[in-house]
Amino acid sequence: MAEPHIVLENVHKSFGPKHVLRGVNVGVGKGRSLVVIGGSGSGKSVTLKCILGLLHPEKGSIRVGGQEILGLQGQALDEMMGRFGMLFQGAALFDSLSVWRNVAFGLIQGKKMKPSDARAIAIDKLAEVGLGAELADISPAELSGGMRKRVGLARAIAPEPEIIFFDEPTTGLDPIMGDVINNLIVDSVKRLGATTITITHDMASARKIGDDIAMIYKGKIVWCGPADEIDRSNNPYVDQFIHGREEGPIEIEL
Repeated sequence: MAEPHIVLENVHKSFGPKHVLRGVNVGVGKGRSLVVIGGSGSGKSVTLKCILGLLHPEKGSIRVGGQEILGLQGQALDEMMGRFGMLFQGAALFDSLSVWRNVAFGLIQGKKMKPSDARAIAIDKLAEVGLGAELADISPAELSGGMRKRVGLARAIAPEPEIIFFDEPTTGLDPIMGDVINNLIVDSVKRLGATTITITHDMASARKIGDDIAMIYKGKIVWCGPADEIDRSNNPYVDQFIHGREEGPIEIEL
C-alpha cells in the first residue's frame, strides 16, 4: 500500500517547558483534503507551521511524497516550499501592492515570471474565485473581508501548487460568505487535484471542505476518519467538540 502524500509521525514541538505537540501522527492521501479540528491552543497552528518549515520539531518525521522534509536546507528547501500554496487566516495581503500583484507574488518572486505574463494569470485566477478584472489594479485596503479572502485564495492557487494549506479560511466571515469561500476552496482544489490540509474550529467549514477529518487535543490526534463518519465517531472528545458542549473530557481553559 502506497504511503500517504503527507505523513507526520511522532512529531513533538515544545516552547521551553510548554509541550505543544506530544507525538502527532497523521497522514493525508494524494489529492485528498484533510481538515484538522481542535480548540484554541490544541496544536493546530503549530502542526501546520512545522510542515511549512516555520517551526522545527525536536522529534519526529514529516514526509512529503516519501521525502523527509525536516532538516532540508538551501535549494532543496526552496524546491519543497515551491510545491506548497497557502491561504493565511487573515488573507495576509500586501497593502503596498495592487490586487493583481498580490495574486502574482509567487509567480514573480518564486518562479521569476515576467510581470506581464504573471498579470494575465492573476486575472484568470481572480476570475476563478469570482472577482472581475476591474479589481486588479486597486489596493487590497479597498476590498471587503470576503473579497480579501478570495484574493488570498487566488494567490494560493496561482502557481498551481501540488499541496495547499488553509489556515482558518472562514474566520471573520459571516456564515453566508463563509459558505461561499468553502465552495470556492472545494472547486479550486478539485480543478488542481491538489492535496490539502486545513486547520479550523468551524465545523461547517470542516464538513464541506474535508474528505477526512482529524481532531487534535493537547498535542495529539485523538481521532481521524472520513468526514462523513464524524457524527458517529463514538469518540467523547469529538462528540463534545462538534456539538459545542461544556460538559465532557475536554478541559475548558478560562
